Amino acid sequence: MEHTGAWILLESLRREGVEILFGYPGGAVIDIYDELPNHPAIRHVLVRHEQGAVHAADGYARASGKVGACLVTSGPGATNTVTGLATAHCDSIPLVVVTGQVPTKLIGNDAFQEVDIVGITRPCTKHNFLVKDVRRLARTIREAFYIARSGRPGPVLVDLPKDVVQAVAEFVWPEEISLRSYNPSYKPHPNQLRKTVELLDNASRPLMLAGGGVVLSNASEPFTELARRLSIPVTATLMGLGAFPATDDLWFGMVGMHGTFAANMGLNSTDVLLCVGGRFDDRVTGKLSAFAPKAKIVHIDIDPTSIRKNVEVQVPLVGDCRLSLEGLLEICAVKCADRDWKAKHAAWVAEMAQWKLEKPLTFHEGKAIKPQQVIRTINELTGGDAIISTEVGQHQMWTAQFYDFLAPRNLLTSGGLGTMGYGFPAAIGAQFAFPDRKVVVIAGDGSLQMNIQELATAVSNRLPIKVVILNNRHLGMVRQWQELFYERRYVSTNMEAQPDFVKLAEAFGAEGYRIEAPDQLRPVLAKALASPATTFVDVRVEREENVYPIVPAGAALDEMLLV
Repeated sequence: MEHTGAWILLESLRREGVEILFGYPGGAVIDIYDELPNHPAIRHVLVRHEQGAVHAADGYARASGKVGACLVTSGPGATNTVTGLATAHCDSIPLVVVTGQVPTKLIGNDAFQEVDIVGITRPCTKHNFLVKDVRRLARTIREAFYIARSGRPGPVLVDLPKDVVQAVAEFVWPEEISLRSYNPSYKPHPNQLRKTVELLDNASRPLMLAGGGVVLSNASEPFTELARRLSIPVTATLMGLGAFPATDDLWFGMVGMHGTFAANMGLNSTDVLLCVGGRFDDRVTGKLSAFAPKAKIVHIDIDPTSIRKNVEVQVPLVGDCRLSLEGLLEICAVKCADRDWKAKHAAWVAEMAQWKLEKPLTFHEGKAIKPQQVIRTINELTGGDAIISTEVGQHQMWTAQFYDFLAPRNLLTSGGLGTMGYGFPAAIGAQFAFPDRKVVVIAGDGSLQMNIQELATAVSNRLPIKVVILNNRHLGMVRQWQELFYERRYVSTNMEAQPDFVKLAEAFGAEGYRIEAPDQLRPVLAKALASPATTFVDVRVEREENVYPIVPAGAALDEMLLV
């Protein structure tokens, strides 16, 4: 029996396990939307902007571990996805984005709403496809999901010309997919595992660094077990937060530009650094020539191109993070069964604990509400058991510093690209993935306005998302840099002319609250968190509070500016 391309697409998505499809209709995909009611297994979520669709699919993927999916039309609909694709690409998030395209015979003719989205997105996708034959459609969707979720995950774009969507063909579903030019390696090399254990066995000041790969590969459990068994201090990148419980005695916080004093000093003093699933970006390393100067480095990553890309390492270990950590645990159980790791590393753990005690994350309380107080209060009220989605800026760093992430996939944030406007739509995706969990957005007044139209999406779907706005009436992070490094020349960072967020929330049909004094924080936040409605909480915080510690650009990690 023959089916249209629209039917084949939706049946293929269903077979790939897609339950939620974020999207926005248009002429090039109208046939797909016409077919949607015949596929009740797929729930379509109408967003208010295509960028919001991709970020929502991204948040769904990060929270659930599944592949996120979205559908948009051609031309501006397709180009509006580029920021979301780049965001997912930088953080290795598995997405499949389907874009409409003009009919094949019009491609290259400057037709209405035609754009070369395959060419545009080639640098910011893991792979992309232009489907020219409806008979290839089912296989293409199968390949797209396989590529998106396998190896180092990432976004894949599928461009569908309108005539392919309307054409008919027999539906043939490939049960197995094998791509000759794409065969990611999952299994780590035994010799590299043994070299790693040997380094750890001989180390006196070892340190473990969790990157986003620990979360993406569901490797938090073996990572935590290895750290505890060998009594090794643990740090993390922004993307690795939650890979190790923040309440554990071996936890010393985030590393890098806004990392803790203990974590950065640990990197400066360690003799063996075990980095799992990180990529050593500039915000983590600071001055490269001064990064981990005393350490022999082991780098575990499924992507061989990430190893030695930025930092020279002594033991490159290509493989899946979970399989690699399980391999290390097996060798340790045999080779090092008689070691008293706790005693061996007691002095080193105590030294790091002393750094943590002497220079903790702190702030000066006053009459005005401090942003850090807001994060701590949210942490206390949720008990660390919430999905936290952030926008990008100072509030993002305060969240990383002052919220205790106890489990993986509880933090949704744009790490690599730093995308303002990400957090709110990402939270929408997470809430669809987990309807019964508490989802909290921590936003800045600047970032939130980037995709504030998605408030309509949240309200229309009755999502109980809580948006806590750290409202300092500034583009805070840029203002901080202007203060510290540009002699207080404040240019285009004052955001006094902004909407009344409480009235705005109410205009969309959401609830709105305002907090203007420290003694209002706990009762109002508790009330907002308990509400079943979409809720905005406008918290008027200290206008010129800065994020500390901060490592100036180009400086070494031990050259932190403290409070």
